[in-house]
Amino acid sequence: MGTVTPIDWYDLPRLYDIVFDVGTAQEADFLEAAAARYGRAGGKRALEPACGSGRLVTELARRGWNVRGFDRNEHMLAYAEERLTRESLGATLARGDMARFEVPRPVDLAHCLVSTFKYLLDEDSARSHLACVAEALAPGGIYVLGLHLTTYGRLLDERERWVETRGGVTVTSDMRVGRPNRVTRLEHVRTRLTEVDGRVKHEYESTWDFRTYGPAQMQSLVKSVPALEIAALHDFDYDLEKRSTWSDGRLDKVLILRRR
Repeated sequence: MGTVTPIDWYDLPRLYDIVFDVGTAQEADFLEAAAARYGRAGGKRALEPACGSGRLVTELARRGWNVRGFDRNEHMLAYAEERLTRESLGATLARGDMARFEVPRPVDLAHCLVSTFKYLLDEDSARSHLACVAEALAPGGIYVLGLHLTTYGRLLDERERWVETRGGVTVTSDMRVGRPNRVTRLEHVRTRLTEVDGRVKHEYESTWDFRTYGPAQMQSLVKSVPALEIAALHDFDYDLEKRSTWSDGRLDKVLILRRR
């Protein structure tokens, strides 16, 4: 049995990017369509808190958006800068904290997908994040926020597995989410990344906690930031013609929040 290296998976931006980049074009299509349908600001200025490997920063820049992104992980930011340079694209990237930030100029679209928001582990940090986004948005601008809701009564771990290949390297991501604690509102997450390049195999393991949200908890949080309103609710199918509801049984939700 091989050795598994404990590491923060955000310190492995190339492997992370191989796993998640496959959905980038579809997500960017959805973001542009959502901005056109639900946004009232009308411009092409975008902000991505926790921009990670820069896949969406790059894609939106390629489509003519003026993009600003920030992340707390220097490895992710370096990788994002490199990919922008390779494609001769421009964007503004910086280190930043999701809970407390500001931008020098209002944006028309902000987005944070795939549950990154759940890294904010207490109510004050989550509310501060939404308030900072509201302050960053131009009136009528939208924030597209994606996250996986929690079923507090579940007895088993949740598992998600992805396998993607790029340039002869195959990466398998095996994520296990433990049972949620209703009192602490935390759930423990473990991800195993397996990299296979020819005959060479490496395994890495990363662990962290997510904050949990049931439908009522998420709605209550949004209501606590009066500058934002829920304009629409979708899911991770990223189909603008298919609206979601809080009670439809889908746990993956995409909130379209609009600055009043």
